[in-house]
Amino acid sequence: MQTNRGALWFILATLLLDAIGIGLIFPIMPELMERVGAGDTATGAFWGGVLMAAYAGAQFLCAPAIGGLSDALGRKPVLLVTLAALALDYLIMALTTTFWLLLVGRVLAGIAGATYITASAYLADISKPEDRAANFGLIGAAFGVGFVIGPALGGLLAGVHVTAPFWAAGALAAANFVFGLFVLPESLNPEKRRRFDRRDLNPFGSILAAARLPGLGLPLAGLFVFEFSNMVYPVLWAFWLREAFGWSSVLIGISLACYGIGVALTQGALMRVLIPRIGTWHTLMLAVGAGIVASVAYGVASAAWLVWVFLPFACLSDMAPPNATGIATNLVGDDRLGLLQGVIASLGAVAAITAPLVITPLFRLFAAPDAPLYLPGAPFLMAAALLVISAFIFWPMRRQLTAAA
Repeated sequence: MQTNRGALWFILATLLLDAIGIGLIFPIMPELMERVGAGDTATGAFWGGVLMAAYAGAQFLCAPAIGGLSDALGRKPVLLVTLAALALDYLIMALTTTFWLLLVGRVLAGIAGATYITASAYLADISKPEDRAANFGLIGAAFGVGFVIGPALGGLLAGVHVTAPFWAAGALAAANFVFGLFVLPESLNPEKRRRFDRRDLNPFGSILAAARLPGLGLPLAGLFVFEFSNMVYPVLWAFWLREAFGWSSVLIGISLACYGIGVALTQGALMRVLIPRIGTWHTLMLAVGAGIVASVAYGVASAAWLVWVFLPFACLSDMAPPNATGIATNLVGDDRLGLLQGVIASLGAVAAITAPLVITPLFRLFAAPDAPLYLPGAPFLMAAALLVISAFIFWPMRRQLTAAA
């Protein structure tokens, strides 16, 4: 299917609003953990990581099925269901004062699979094969712009009440649902659909089946290691800045907004310049290299101004996933694009399940008041080591990625 400009802008607008809703919450995670009695900053980071792991675990189990359903039923109905589930999740988070009800809400959102799984398949449907890597960069750009608006707004709303950002996020998700109900066109023609296979319900089987397809093993393995290392930012950013430098929710929100601007520029503009000029492989390796620089710097940073100096490097690193994802989608048929996006989401979910359970105890170990060595940036150093491993995994893909660019 040729790229439909109207549909492309609609799906990006939907992802933008979704990202605003997500970004609203990040700056207030420490306050949220205090509200439900999760303890001090280090302990709150641990329980915040448990919430993220629960969300990711539910997504891992259900993401291939969500992708398979979109291959069978079409993208629109599945996308609308995930939007409705997100609105319900934000309502639960706004009303609860107990950790366990928060946990139920995150599991519910994880079961829905979030909107980006089906949105990515939708974008693949309406893009030419040679445009897919760059168009996946637009997804990152839309999220980047959302993270400009969302965290800044979340930090400001938290000054009114800690639950205000959740009400705002729920309203945005509900607005997305209503908007899509009436405006979103279906992108997958009936003749390109396939029957839902019960094997789609097995996330392990789906991942293994995708990895066996020619050329997919390295992109999927590299994506997993990269996503695992990159989880240090959503899991730890707010807690690390508060612990290491005493930043407020407003300042944390501003830093996330600046990060969003950087991601929007790198994925929405810079990638479209780099890929035609230096190729996908060089763009990918540039991104991984920038991520290593940022992670090492944050691991040993002793002054708050260094956060701003190395933030552009962190933004550049986010060019890696859309490049590898774009190549992977060109290696499968149109009738399996949804399943592939579900598999990629499942791998991301495995990273999101396991990474918080490693990152947050490591942070608690080095940030606790009685820590033998006070080094709250230690998880960033671990992330740098993992990014080096991902570089070695991506390295043999040079010929394949250059040919596909």
